[in-house]
Amino acid sequence: MTGRFEGRTVIVTGASRGIGLGIAQRVVDEGGKAVITARKEEELVAAVKELGEGNAVYSVGKADDAAHQEATVKLAVDTFGSADFLVNNAAVNPHFGDLTTIGLDAARKMLDVNVTAPLFWAQAAYQGWMKEHGGGVVNIASVAGLRPPPMIGWYGVSKRALIGLTEQLAMELGPGIRVNAVAPAVVKTKFASALYEGKEEEVSAVYPLKRLGVPADIASVVTFLLSDDSSWMTGQTLTVDGGVMLAGQL
Repeated sequence: MTGRFEGRTVIVTGASRGIGLGIAQRVVDEGGKAVITARKEEELVAAVKELGEGNAVYSVGKADDAAHQEATVKLAVDTFGSADFLVNNAAVNPHFGDLTTIGLDAARKMLDVNVTAPLFWAQAAYQGWMKEHGGGVVNIASVAGLRPPPMIGWYGVSKRALIGLTEQLAMELGPGIRVNAVAPAVVKTKFASALYEGKEEEVSAVYPLKRLGVPADIASVVTFLLSDDSSWMTGQTLTVDGGVMLAGQL
């Protein structure tokens, strides 16, 4: 691996496993340090061991907790000397069904975690480091935010809002801070398991590349957007979907 992230630190939310952990691993593999967050300490402890002692630390808390956000940025600066990058990966989807059946609490929770929390993580990173030093933000959106999806419509609405937030932050935080997003299709993680478990062959058949994604597929694109290799890109949402949008499918 290259040393693209030597001397730089990334904060990744929702990173005890899956896409978030894959992103942290790629940054560490390329010379950087990682601060990972999630709700369950035992999973974070295991993830830090996987990343390698000295390469990462963890912060336990809920993604939409303001005190947790500020404390995590401070932890990054105190431990590794910077908070150069933020990846808003944490998300929830407590409802599977039509919009006519979603409850108020579930709808509000999705907006709190999937949209409002990324805004305030960006604020915390801005105030705690990036305002003076610059940096980069990548938000993990979804192809569900690009086209209305079946059965996860409100999740799609929240991801469409996250794409809008990405564009607004890019306008306001340039030139020192670049803000981009990635919109994956189905990636083989615990979070997305309801979409493919027991039917993976059937689901992947509509993808031109004939397979579902894995966390490394997303991590490679996220680290490209964080790195100087994308230094003239901001406000963009890159679709990483195995070609499924070309097939008119979600």
